[in-house]
Amino acid sequence: MDKVYKNCQSCGMPMKQDPARGGTNADGSKSTMYCSYCYQNGKFMRDCTVQEMQEFCKGKLIEMKFPKFIAAFFVAGLPKLARWKK
Repeated sequence: MDKVYKNCQSCGMPMKQDPARGGTNADGSKSTMYCSYCYQNGKFMRDCTVQEMQEFCKGKLIEMKFPKFIAAFFVAGLPKLARWKK
């Protein structure tokens, strides 16, 4: 059984906030690691660095009316997620 993650291991979004409840693997099965915004058909939707992902996510949070300091706090942990760990 695959480990089920509470947060997407690419963008950090809570998986329960994902309308699709997870992306899809190449075989069509549900990904328990990545959200549907980040991962579909076994591929990442954004080919980017962790810094680019942080900027993208911070912008989305600000669009959603989160204060800038809160948005910055949320994206600070992205380098610790599975996709970005080297």
